[in-house]
Amino acid sequence: MEGTHIMPETITPAVPPTPPVPLSALLAREDLALKQIAGPEDPSVVIHWAHTSEMADPYPYLLGGELLLTAGVHIPEAAGSGTYFDDYVSRIVAAGGAALGFGLAPVHDTVPRALVAACERYGLPLLEVPPQTTFSGVARAVWQLMAQARLAELRRVTEAQQSLASAAARPDPVPSVLRQLAHRLTGQAVLYGPDGTEIASAGREPGPGVREALTDLAGVVRPTGAGTTPTSATDTLGDTHLAAYALGSGEGFVLGVATARREPGDHTIASVASVLLSLLTGEHHSGAGAARSSAFVRLLLGARPEEVAPLLGQGSWVVVHARPEAQLPDAVAASALGAALGSPLVDLARDVVRV
Repeated sequence: MEGTHIMPETITPAVPPTPPVPLSALLAREDLALKQIAGPEDPSVVIHWAHTSEMADPYPYLLGGELLLTAGVHIPEAAGSGTYFDDYVSRIVAAGGAALGFGLAPVHDTVPRALVAACERYGLPLLEVPPQTTFSGVARAVWQLMAQARLAELRRVTEAQQSLASAAARPDPVPSVLRQLAHRLTGQAVLYGPDGTEIASAGREPGPGVREALTDLAGVVRPTGAGTTPTSATDTLGDTHLAAYALGSGEGFVLGVATARREPGDHTIASVASVLLSLLTGEHHSGAGAARSSAFVRLLLGARPEEVAPLLGQGSWVVVHARPEAQLPDAVAASALGAALGSPLVDLARDVVRV
């Protein structure tokens, strides 16, 4: 009968500023000939770096996320009959180690069976490193894969930025940006109004409860006037990743994103979209715009028209009277039209927009 294993609290990996490498990608390298012989075959396991250590207790020397490489020099002769391997593996897991690589030859011809059993018990992936594969070669492969992943991430973000900018220049900028964002993240993008209602959305329909959870998360970042609120927030519901971004216009608009997985670069892409949506939904005040706002405030406070007229300038005013063809205008469409024409002075009537 196996006893219950109580492990110390695991640490959070201090990951480097580079994309992690899936363990499966490392195992797929034919030049390394690595073989997983114990532990879960989980595609979500990632490696943040490779580290070699022959310490019996590697815990103090690990940051978390490592593929720890050892030739078993530290293993005593009677290790198989005691708790040595359980203690060793539990310390790696407690330190946040991602996987253990055991090198064959010259110390051990095979991987100790007690080590295999301990890795199975603690859920630590165990890799067999063949004699012809050096530890430095494994570490080099990890960094090569990281560099490839980083390049792919930068290319993906750049392409997404270009497509989002193009979408913002379309006649229907807000829906276009949402559609492009949902396409780039393979999920759903939602724009919420200041009152929390869903104004526009694009992308695949999320699973049960996701829409409600995303709406709740949007409320976390929406300004309330009662203290500071975060500009962004994340959460998960089952396997769905949720994110909410307060738009910088200060009007209370929020961008919500729901995706089935979270890829490197997703946050950067969503942040670009939130900046564009902030410009499309917010008021833009130039120096002249500030003077015009001042004029309106003075009128509201009882000033006579002739007193505020100098603030409005000497030129003629152009008023655009727009009537949508397909559907009644909404606040987003009106604000987007005002932004496109460079004016914060927007009047939304029942079926027309005046700028």
